[in-house]
Amino acid sequence: MEFVIVSYPTRRPVYVDGDLSGYTNEVLQMDAGTHKFTLAPPEDCDPIFCEVMVKGTTVLLPMKIAFIRKW
Repeated sequence: MEFVIVSYPTRRPVYVDGDLSGYTNEVLQMDAGTHKFTLAPPEDCDPIFCEVMVKGTTVLLPMKIAFIRKW
């Protein structure tokens, strides 16, 4: 099992590989491998999506993926 935190200034639904997997700023659990992360609309974040290999994480040291708000 692998662990990821997707950060964003506000609470937003997080989709992993097209499926709702949790919310921003919370630890998400998933299988190892390459995954595509997106936030629920509106598309006011940068990047629009992030595709990364998730491997070698722990619940205490999750991978961090940051989305920022576009202004």
